[in-house]
Amino acid sequence: MEYTKIDKKHLLVRLDPNDEIVASLMKVAAMEKIELAMVQGLGAVKKAVIGVYNVPEQKYYANTLEGAFEMLSLTGTIDTMNGKPYSHFHIALGDEQGLAHGGHLNEAYISATAEIVITKLNGTVDRVKSPETGLNIWKF
Repeated sequence: MEYTKIDKKHLLVRLDPNDEIVASLMKVAAMEKIELAMVQGLGAVKKAVIGVYNVPEQKYYANTLEGAFEMLSLTGTIDTMNGKPYSHFHIALGDEQGLAHGGHLNEAYISATAEIVITKLNGTVDRVKSPETGLNIWKF
């Protein structure tokens, strides 16, 4: 992984083979002391664990995908929970047949490269666990 700041609000992150997306972006967030940001990206993934949240059960169901995938879209936020960096990312992956798979990103490993833009936002937003949904939601 390498990254560069192109101005006060934008960072470009390049991930390399075997880099894991969530861990890499959380490392950048910690090093750069990012408290609030939007994330966008694309690239190529060889393995991903993506989830779908069942609200009544308050439980994530994970699906593991392995193979050749284009990362059609990585989108999400970086903020904080209890003062520490926190991520909420969703991913859409296209397989060799052109079918799309998507959901909440738990982890994904790069096969070739990924190009990710982090756009820092002014302010801070912390998260708190919602008793109603079981999710860690923004606390305003």
